[in-house]
Amino acid sequence: MRNVIGQTACLNGKNVESVNGSEILKSLNSVEEEFIGNLKFQGIEELVSSLKMIHDFALYHTDLWFDTEEKAALFNLKILWEGLDRLGKS
Repeated sequence: MRNVIGQTACLNGKNVESVNGSEILKSLNSVEEEFIGNLKFQGIEELVSSLKMIHDFALYHTDLWFDTEEKAALFNLKILWEGLDRLGKS
């Protein structure tokens, strides 16, 4: 999300971390740690592949009309798989 002072990453609607690096998240809570652990256990590459497949099927292999809400959902899928891909490479 962009604001007057630059980009920020938000968690639960609160500005927690500056993308510019001036502030860093100090720690993850237990739910976040468990979620990331589950992602790694499942196989991040497999999840990225699945998200891309769902995106491509919805976008290229359907006759459905996509309005703003559907386009936003597909873009959110893309953001999710790109983030997971970066997590898997770190």
